[in-house]
Amino acid sequence: MAINLDRLTDFHHRAATVRKDRMELLAGNLANANTPGYKARDLDFKSAMQSARAEQSHSMSRTHDKHFSVEVRGAEEAMYRVPNQPDTGDGNTVDVQQERNAFLENAMRMQAGMTFLSGKLKGMKKAISGGGQA
Repeated sequence: MAINLDRLTDFHHRAATVRKDRMELLAGNLANANTPGYKARDLDFKSAMQSARAEQSHSMSRTHDKHFSVEVRGAEEAMYRVPNQPDTGDGNTVDVQQERNAFLENAMRMQAGMTFLSGKLKGMKKAISGGGQA
């Protein structure tokens, strides 16, 4: 039975990519907390992962050299955040406290995902090596 590492790690790879994209957006929000007119943006992790799964299920393989390659991409778009605080007068919608909390939560979830993936790989390595028993 062949071991498919792509199948083992694909979900975690996609999750890490979405988390990285979200961290970049949140960092951008924090960096522009004092920029007049800046609108806070965020990614919905759940919908981004659903989009990634749909993308995965629609993957096609080429069986002939003259076939066109088809790529189905999901709609992982950043959305503007609905502000919790009243308008500050300059049009900026960044709530620094909310952005920090979202950034920390995202970082912790990313770290948990990496720890889970590391455990999976260690288990796979142990299974391949026979558990270290001679």
